Amino acid sequence: MLMRTDPFRELDQFAQQFFGNQTGTWSRPTAMPMDAYREGDQYVVSFDLPGVAPDAIDLDVERNVLTVKAERRPLDLGDNVEMQVAERPRGVFSRQLFLGETLDADHIEASYDSGVLTLKIPIAAQAKPRKISIAAADSDRKQIDA
Repeated sequence: MLMRTDPFRELDQFAQQFFGNQTGTWSRPTAMPMDAYREGDQYVVSFDLPGVAPDAIDLDVERNVLTVKAERRPLDLGDNVEMQVAERPRGVFSRQLFLGETLDADHIEASYDSGVLTLKIPIAAQAKPRKISIAAADSDRKQIDA
């Protein structure tokens, strides 16, 4: 099971909307939106990162914590350009997810397409349902679901 680890995310979003600060820094990154769902024997997590270059995305797993960091760098518009409107968020974005013991952190797959980072996290083999054989006294074997 996946758990979010950012209890102040809603407060940060409110403050960003109220004060207009949409730039994250490495010391205080902005949260990125995500969706997570279970599909068969895996969890799928998608992060919206439009305008972020694939080489500006870092994925790390330490113990059971998955960290996603990305940076949307400012555009280099040149000397003769005057910005009229700058509403798109830029800077550093980060999310951390606790991966439960039932997930296989060693076999996470990542893909990036059209500004969406998608992670596929398989369920660990020991967490999948399996059948256990029971030896009966009369040597007949019966199977039960575990």
